[in-house]
Amino acid sequence: MYRRSLLGLIAVAVLATLSVLARPSVEPGPDPSRAPDATAAAGPPPAFGAYVGYGSDAVRRVAQLGTWLGGTSAPRVGHVYLPGDRWSNIEGAPGYLELWARWRRARPDRLFVLNVPMLERTEAHLSDDVVRAELRRGAAGGYDGHFRTLAERLVRLGVPDTVVVLGWEMNGDTYTHRCGPDPQAWQRYWRSVVTVMRSVPGQRFRFDFTPSRGRDAVPWTECYPGDDVVDIVGMDAYDQPEGLSFAGQVTEPYGLRDQVRFARAHGKPVSYPEWGLYRNGDNPAYMRGMLDWFARQRPLYQTISDYCPHGVWRCPGNPEASDVYRSWLGDDREPR
Repeated sequence: MYRRSLLGLIAVAVLATLSVLARPSVEPGPDPSRAPDATAAAGPPPAFGAYVGYGSDAVRRVAQLGTWLGGTSAPRVGHVYLPGDRWSNIEGAPGYLELWARWRRARPDRLFVLNVPMLERTEAHLSDDVVRAELRRGAAGGYDGHFRTLAERLVRLGVPDTVVVLGWEMNGDTYTHRCGPDPQAWQRYWRSVVTVMRSVPGQRFRFDFTPSRGRDAVPWTECYPGDDVVDIVGMDAYDQPEGLSFAGQVTEPYGLRDQVRFARAHGKPVSYPEWGLYRNGDNPAYMRGMLDWFARQRPLYQTISDYCPHGVWRCPGNPEASDVYRSWLGDDREPR
């Protein structure tokens, strides 16, 4: 997506320390395209959290975010990323995994979400030819050992129920693990990774297929690897492009409505691992729209990217949207 890259931030710190072209069809059911308003179902919100960094400071920030929300509306989702600069980091070498595993184990209702790159040099802007060759090598099992090591490490750390957001935003062109150069090889590679990680004794992983909202470089339906190897249909959904209303983000091709319809047709829950403000600045209408969408669609989890320009608590340039977020998710929220 067209934003400052999360993995770029992580990699620097670590070194210093789907398949048809048509829009998805849907089985009959409730229409998820209703315009957002303030009449969402009352009750506790779906499991929520925020990306607030990845080290020991970030673990503390999760608690501080709960304090900002009023003290009892504590986030239940911890969300971090593995750097994709080298295979050892994709295998889970960064020590902060231990900190997050300890956080997850402290309460049984918590959820640990881990974004996992599918290829090293994940932000090196490699050519399509190189990416195609890498995807085919992965599809043939050439990188299975790295993912087995990661799965064994997560089980050993006591987080065998991790939600693995594998190869996210594959429909774009930001990451080396993009789907566009060879969708069929990408699908086979995903299947190989999931198969090897599920083969590790004790694992209970769930695999989250998460494109970016909209068509992007290729339709994300072209990348879908199959119901047997996908547990969740996610979407990264920032407030962009400039001038696009939230209603437009719902109804655009391969947008929020199509995601929900696709997930329902395939019997999967939805999620929103990355979302937040962006091209339209401090936009309370977008914030109300997203939070209303979550209340209606009941995702398995949602985690805002809480750093500037996307965030609320840690981004003082977004006071109006922050007030909306706090009023919906904080202790003083009112029935809607």
